[in-house]
Amino acid sequence: MKKPFILMTISAVLFVLSLTGCPGQRGIKIGLSFSDFASDRWPRVEKDLKTLAVRAGAQVESMVANHDPKLQNEQIVSLARQGASAIIIVAEDGNSCVSAVERVFEDGIPCIAYDRFIKSPKIAAYFSFDYREAGRLQAGALFKAAGKGRYALLSGSRTDNTAILMRLGQMDILKSRIGKGDVKIVADQWVDQWDAKRAETIMVRILSERKNEVDAVVASNDDTALGAIRVLAAHELAGKTAVSGGNATGPGCNALAKGDLTCTVLNDFREIDPLVIDAAMKLVKKQPLTGLEDFKLSALSLDNKLKGEIPCLFLPVKLVDKRTMYDLVVRTGFQSYDDVYKDIPEAQKPPAP
Repeated sequence: MKKPFILMTISAVLFVLSLTGCPGQRGIKIGLSFSDFASDRWPRVEKDLKTLAVRAGAQVESMVANHDPKLQNEQIVSLARQGASAIIIVAEDGNSCVSAVERVFEDGIPCIAYDRFIKSPKIAAYFSFDYREAGRLQAGALFKAAGKGRYALLSGSRTDNTAILMRLGQMDILKSRIGKGDVKIVADQWVDQWDAKRAETIMVRILSERKNEVDAVVASNDDTALGAIRVLAAHELAGKTAVSGGNATGPGCNALAKGDLTCTVLNDFREIDPLVIDAAMKLVKKQPLTGLEDFKLSALSLDNKLKGEIPCLFLPVKLVDKRTMYDLVVRTGFQSYDDVYKDIPEAQKPPAP
């Protein structure tokens, strides 16, 4: 009489183990390490990566460091100790993050740099977008809108290599115009943590020093652009002073619809996320990565002291302005119609898709 019960018990245990894994044969766990969730971009990326990872058969553990590089390092090590098979990292600081990456590398855990470069040859792969081109698109659109005049540079965080690449792209467009005297740089500022409030404070100072005489603000992302726009609005300059942005966030696109933002740049995480999860799964399974190209760290960081190469993939970006926003952002579902056209009069809205 006891045999059927024993067999049922064994079957139940085997079923549970098939779902959870057993010691020595655990399922794949993907660790996600985020610098912050201040922008609406990163929570959406987290949700997308989690969905894709689970669909691929992996468990997911996610942590956010709230702009604290030391905490992020601790979290990366913690993810490794919790059994992460691979870790995907959006780094707060591409220099500080190196120590944690190299520590878990010694334990055989591959790390992927997502969108923000980590300055270590121990990175298994780097997935990002063409941010130098993003900078070119921003500056080109601003010059087309504002023409000759006084330009303020409002770049991102110096600890993020992305901000440096965007600045290089912006100067690819502006340098010759500066040389001709068509463009005068009246302010040159970096915004720590890409923080909107810091951008707002900086913009207050710029307008005060320049007596409101600024024709264009080359802001590298939507958060810094929106900080600048709040100050411009207080001086009745919103919509009159050209402002660039980036990441095509919901608030940024809404500012574009209102005419306060001149342009933003679409780097669609929905295109890159499946590639990142696929790479993480392949790394865990010891399978080769395909479709990536090796780049020297010195070229990626603009620092000749850095040695080694890492596999990279850089996806193209697209300029978004008031003319193209509906097709590129709304119809594709990147941002919702209601978020983009919030507080826009009905007569000025396009039909809902």
